[in-house]
Amino acid sequence: MDLQLTGKTAVVTGASRGIGLATVSTLIGEGMRVVAAARTITPELKETGAVPVAVDLSAPDGPGQLIDQAVAELGGLDVLVNNVGGGDSASGQAGGFLALTDQQWTDMLELNFLAAVRASRAALPHLVERRGAIVTVSSNGARMPHSGPIAYTTAKAALTAFGKALAEEFGPRGVRVNTVSPGPVRTALWEGPDSYGAELASSMGLSHEDLLAGLPAGAGMLTGRLVEPDEVATLIAYLASPLAASITGADHLVDGGSVKTV
Repeated sequence: MDLQLTGKTAVVTGASRGIGLATVSTLIGEGMRVVAAARTITPELKETGAVPVAVDLSAPDGPGQLIDQAVAELGGLDVLVNNVGGGDSASGQAGGFLALTDQQWTDMLELNFLAAVRASRAALPHLVERRGAIVTVSSNGARMPHSGPIAYTTAKAALTAFGKALAEEFGPRGVRVNTVSPGPVRTALWEGPDSYGAELASSMGLSHEDLLAGLPAGAGMLTGRLVEPDEVATLIAYLASPLAASITGADHLVDGGSVKTV
């Protein structure tokens, strides 16, 4: 299927691995020119053919600098993919609410929520000009806050609400805004050796391998497996495309059926 994205421009944040890297590859495969932002530029990201930009998006001025650089490089902006996020480090998050410090809450909100707020604020004047789109990667944990680290899922709930509000304000100005909410994805959040998944396994007295093997069933995933990054990237590309011209203000689950509510 031709998504009619050839020649259009995009910024993807959190692009060095996982969903972000898959999204960059998918958009380039659809003929887009992409600026790919990450704190660390990996060899895999360089190989995509995107324009890599090393930036700390948790810093207050990072997202604005990224958008300015991207617009100068691309000559305008059609799509912003707010993918950057975190929650994949073993930093005591499996210990629950009382184990988390103010600094951990602040760090989680800066990266998982405010980075998208700041990038969207910087990008929207350009997106209004092009009648473009924002696709933000949230989490099904926004609807099931108990399903992950409490600071992470709380930040994602704010992110989902933020997307809904942006869609309402900027829809009449020609900008579509949607969120994509994956369930457990085969990424560093769960699979990394120093990840939340590894810490959770230790706290439960399980090996990391056993936790991952039982995770789909434990999360209520009807597919019996973790979500692949490419599956999320495909949906992001569709929502960014003119084929989704009437889809805005929606949150799209990619979670193997984990969320059971209507």
